[in-house]
Amino acid sequence: MCRTILPLLAAASLIVLTIGASDGSADRSAGATARAWAINVIVPGQAAVSTRVATAPPDAVAFDDAFSYPADGSVVTASSVTTSVSATSGEQARAGATAQVTTLTLFKGEITAASVTGETHAIASTASAAGDMGVTAVSGLVVLGTPVTPAANQQIQLADWGYAIALEQKGQRVDKPTPGYHDFVTALDVFLTADHGGLPAGSEIQIGYAEANAQASEAAPLPTPPSLPTVTKPKPGKEPKDNGLPVVSQPQTVHPKLSPQGYVFPVSGNSSYIDTYGAERGDVSGGWHHGDDIFASLGAPLLAVAHGTVFSVGWNKIGGWRLWLRDDAGNEFYYAHLSAYSPFAVNGAIVDAGDVLGFVGNTGDAQGTPYHLHFEVHPVGLLGLGYDGAVDPTPYLDKWQRLQDVRFDAVVGWTPKTSAAAPKAGAILLQSSDISSASGLDPESLKRAFTPSATEGGEGGLLLPKQQQPATKP
Repeated sequence: MCRTILPLLAAASLIVLTIGASDGSADRSAGATARAWAINVIVPGQAAVSTRVATAPPDAVAFDDAFSYPADGSVVTASSVTTSVSATSGEQARAGATAQVTTLTLFKGEITAASVTGETHAIASTASAAGDMGVTAVSGLVVLGTPVTPAANQQIQLADWGYAIALEQKGQRVDKPTPGYHDFVTALDVFLTADHGGLPAGSEIQIGYAEANAQASEAAPLPTPPSLPTVTKPKPGKEPKDNGLPVVSQPQTVHPKLSPQGYVFPVSGNSSYIDTYGAERGDVSGGWHHGDDIFASLGAPLLAVAHGTVFSVGWNKIGGWRLWLRDDAGNEFYYAHLSAYSPFAVNGAIVDAGDVLGFVGNTGDAQGTPYHLHFEVHPVGLLGLGYDGAVDPTPYLDKWQRLQDVRFDAVVGWTPKTSAAAPKAGAILLQSSDISSASGLDPESLKRAFTPSATEGGEGGLLLPKQQQPATKP
């Protein structure tokens, strides 16, 4: 699939591209790549106009404001767009891409959708390869006044001027020279067969495009020892000396049920994540990524995923400003790279699901990377394994409801209790824009707290913390 990037348009949020309809082909040399864009308008004889294109490697995430084409928005408008990509090559190759559009309107309301999400993943090892379409969906779709609940690769007729393909997707596996998988998805693809809305016949509008390609590298041959080693047994009563090399553990493959209690997504507002659990990480215990990175804007509120107890609040060289939460069933959740804490972030504090614990940042070893929350899940049944008892958070994150999508009156029983005697912060880092006591279950309360004040200072009223001594727990 060949696409050529042309010069940047005058509008900072637009990139000029030559992009054709996806055909699902890609270079399958060993390695991993990912690509995503939120909106792309293709007009015959003209340079295509698109939101920014994200490609990996390296991993990247982008949050953009409203998009309109043309300037008056008569063809397409969106209130926000988000793209993220991730790719890791090697004997365990992984790739993932996500593109999301909110409040989409085409042709002045002839086609509308509350949100459009294209997501795809590919994973390959020297033994097998597979892929999936993640949370790809078009929610609240209305076509020519009729609500539509689309199925994969469904074609929708658009009167006498065109058609749309919803949840357009394709995946292909290869086995030689090593296993590999390539897949792509366009959440909503609109084609014009006649002139309409100021566009000529043959025009195309792609919404929510994501593509992932992963092919495992061949395993390096084992070295042949020059001779058989001489094995000596230690003397009775003496233990062999530690050779100082790190112990390499393996990622867990189980996903136990955590608890009957309700869980909520740990980040409020727009965010994006890709399954990177188990990817190689040289600076952590075991040498592999123990969680997922959830990308969001600096200062986005971090929510307690369940009712439970906060502990191990403080600084860590790798995790930066971090904390742990233990739910009522004994499961533990790790939050890392925070930019600031809320007053609930105190050792021993009891919190409810949806309470604001802190705010997204990139402290610790994430300094210089896009702002994100590193999030881990440690089921109670695996706590005996220590830090390596972490399991893949993705299956849980995919199911947990994002609170901005929940009607407040439907979850009034979860409303966090508020009190003038709230616990004092162990490290309160906010100025006058203190949203720490706002409820993540009530999006309006967050909006009110975010309202700018003439007295606030810094970026969003947040103060960056001074480094403390490293703590012993991650």
